Amino acid sequence: MGELTPNKLTAKERLAIPRQAMPQRQADVRNKDFQEVNLGFTEQMAMLEARRCIQCKNAPCVPGCPVAVRIPEFLDLVAQGRFAQAASLLYLDNDLPALAGRVCPQEVQCEGKCLRGRNGQPIAVGHLERFVADWARQQSGKYTEGQLAAASGFRVAVVGSGPAGLTAAGQLAKMGHKVTIFEAFHRPGGVLVYGIPEFRLPKATVDAEVDRLRRMGVEVRCNVVIGKTYAVEDLLTAEGYDAVFLAVGAGLPQFMRVPGENLKGVYSANEYLTRVNLMGAGRLPTSDTPLRCGKVVAVIGGGNTAMDAVRTAKRLGAQRAVIVYRRGEAEMPARIEEIHHAKEEGIEFHFLAAPVRVLGGADRWVAGLECVKMELTEPGEDGRRKVRPIEGSNFQIPCDAVVVAIGTNANPLLTRSTAGLKLNKWGYIEIDADGATSLPGVFAGGDIVRGAATVILAMGDGKAAAATIDKWLRSGKAGQAATSAPVGPPPGGEDSNNESR
Repeated sequence: MGELTPNKLTAKERLAIPRQAMPQRQADVRNKDFQEVNLGFTEQMAMLEARRCIQCKNAPCVPGCPVAVRIPEFLDLVAQGRFAQAASLLYLDNDLPALAGRVCPQEVQCEGKCLRGRNGQPIAVGHLERFVADWARQQSGKYTEGQLAAASGFRVAVVGSGPAGLTAAGQLAKMGHKVTIFEAFHRPGGVLVYGIPEFRLPKATVDAEVDRLRRMGVEVRCNVVIGKTYAVEDLLTAEGYDAVFLAVGAGLPQFMRVPGENLKGVYSANEYLTRVNLMGAGRLPTSDTPLRCGKVVAVIGGGNTAMDAVRTAKRLGAQRAVIVYRRGEAEMPARIEEIHHAKEEGIEFHFLAAPVRVLGGADRWVAGLECVKMELTEPGEDGRRKVRPIEGSNFQIPCDAVVVAIGTNANPLLTRSTAGLKLNKWGYIEIDADGATSLPGVFAGGDIVRGAATVILAMGDGKAAAATIDKWLRSGKAGQAATSAPVGPPPGGEDSNNESR
């Protein structure tokens, strides 16, 4: 098409530019290591992709973004090659763009609203967000991260360093507040470092975003378990914080409740991924915390966590790595890109199959998985098709490891130790429309409120909570002590099967 001047392109010329394909590593090479799969856009690819944007008047992509990135302005700057200005704008709206650009399900959010997607392919907003964030990290000092407001004199404690906590901390720091993040693990990042594999989200990328928050004055204290090391009330009283934001996630794994689930070689996806991501379990035979990898690994579930676990098993040396999902491929909550990558890497799929029993040998190690075939019903009033077993259709999958990735629940460690904190019937923290909990000065967001969901939704919660906390602090209400009314154990309820991190 020759050289194109962005501001002079006609709509027809923009529509004629094809979507740029993300360069990626070869499947039969990458499925043997943990290096990142996607390689990122070049500058030329990024500018060309951004020029596909028709700069539509209503910009439906913006309300489709949980953190409300000003996408058209951002894309226009990239199209012109003004990467420093694009980075400055991006970081005003999104505190973790290098992370969101890699793991956010853009296809159902900003890109899902893109007008270009109605008759073709949407703008690759996520790939461009990743490009600009990576460019900014490599060009230290050549762009503006944004000015911090004058010091407010207020101190805010953020409990949890996952996407909600990091986002809230970044926003609050920009507003002039002194922020301390308390993290239970030895490394900040929450689910970003313990739950998402290196090949999808490199730890160095997470570290770089955390370091940027530190440069903004955010303090990060690891190995501190709120609910044990300190109570929430301690943060507001003895520790002198003016407000607390609870963003501890929902890390209590669910299990299938089938016979044989207590056999050796059955893992929750949380344990499996944490041991590989943070404990070096994949470094065989030198690891201090080894993991029995299995020659045939069956992973139960259809979300991104299941995809992460099964692709990890393949990289750990499994001869066969198999997904067992009770619905069809069209119903899988995992990102389309992750399913595509898994297929390329040799992952096997058993759709419309539900485990009914884990089989074991005399040594009580897993020897197989018995499943029943399922069928989809007609759509109900909500439009969702349920599944039901087909009688007499049982079959077995020989395997020597099973990973359960069917969702998580709220961990009750903090909630049960916090007097007066109101919970819903599933054990998640209840908040009002402004993100405030039942305790004065205590706010909450992310998975501990909504249940296991995506990284970007947690980030949106963190951003919204920061605005609420800032308003509350400046209203003169700061300094109110937490109440000490007793709270019973979280009430029981149905399991949440949402595991689309």
